[in-house]
Amino acid sequence: MTKKLLITLLLTILAASITLLFLIFNLKVETSTDRVAINTIVKLTEQNWDKLDPKLYKESSHDFTIIDTSGALKYQTENAISVTVNEAINNRDTLIDVIVQDKMVGKVIINNDYRTIFIHMKQQFIQVSVVMLLLLTILGILYIWFLNKSILRPFRKMQLFAKHIARGDLEVPLEMDRNHLFGAFTESFDMMREELAAARHSEYLANKSKKELVASLSHDIKTPVASLKAITELMLVSARDEKTSRQLNTLYSKADQIDRLVTDMFHSTLEELNELKVSLTEEHSHLLTQIINNVNFYERISAASVPDCIIMVDPLRLQQVIDNVVNNSYKYAFSGTPIDIKFEIRGHYLEVDILDYGSGVPVEELPLIFNKFFRGSLAVSQNGAGLGLYISRYMMQKMQGDIVCSNREDGFTVKLLIPLAG
Repeated sequence: MTKKLLITLLLTILAASITLLFLIFNLKVETSTDRVAINTIVKLTEQNWDKLDPKLYKESSHDFTIIDTSGALKYQTENAISVTVNEAINNRDTLIDVIVQDKMVGKVIINNDYRTIFIHMKQQFIQVSVVMLLLLTILGILYIWFLNKSILRPFRKMQLFAKHIARGDLEVPLEMDRNHLFGAFTESFDMMREELAAARHSEYLANKSKKELVASLSHDIKTPVASLKAITELMLVSARDEKTSRQLNTLYSKADQIDRLVTDMFHSTLEELNELKVSLTEEHSHLLTQIINNVNFYERISAASVPDCIIMVDPLRLQQVIDNVVNNSYKYAFSGTPIDIKFEIRGHYLEVDILDYGSGVPVEELPLIFNKFFRGSLAVSQNGAGLGLYISRYMMQKMQGDIVCSNREDGFTVKLLIPLAG
């Protein structure tokens, strides 16, 4: 491609040079002198000095003036300009002595008309300049077109390609002719894109493998922890003294804490793997009564009657959401707080308000409580991973609903928006 470009450029310069030389060589300026005609004028003047008759010069093509040695005018053609020696010198006319019998008797002034010649040359020079200007303009336009096609347009493509790469879009190839000036260069960039895409895919597979390992280990850990909790519960039934009961309660509490942390980690990992499945089914709203009874193990929940309606939910995931919200109230509100649950159908949702009577959440932290691993300043004294509300919102949004938190003067409210069927 570079060789073709150089050959084209050399041919263009050669063509322009030949054109310029042709125009210069064709500048025709009649500056040559017809010496035969001038000699004829001089001979006729010398032979007929005493009687100069216009008929003698009727075949002459030159304009001229004849003066004697005193400067007196003896003869002048119609278009002759100079009538004195000084005028002839100023006009660059030709002065020829007239010799009669070996004696100079006067002069013939041949009009050269250099002014007309200069004007003619000037006109021809303007014509050549205009032609050259047109040629240069055409060459400039062709050169700009060539630059746009061969350099600017490919660079714009590369700029767009770089924007795709910066945004992480590695699926858009950089298409360009390999025989182009930048063909090999751009081909290298496209190879880089392919390598980046392959590296990203490898990284994705590696991260997925790690997350699958974490999920597998989390699931496996839950089994012995569940066994530990079950054995502890049996031992609590047969405990005889207060000290043993207290120690077993502590053991059960820690085992339960481990179980919840592992469950959070398991759910978070599955969510990142897009494997935290939510299967929507049509359920009667009385399902909520059963879900609330399942979490009311401290018997502190006071629930209003549930309106009759059909809701679209995943019962298992909704149970997990309400478990998380109620357990948060028990952990972070003051000890022994009651929990009230209210229901209202509004628009396309069944709204479930879960109210506790703790100190709530600081206003500046309220927008952050659904962030992954975020734990508020009031939760420092409690164990947790900061995943409960994050996973709850994920599940509610998967069920086409939502979850909203707000402070009240006398406590904290979590609102669940459960979509109605149809």
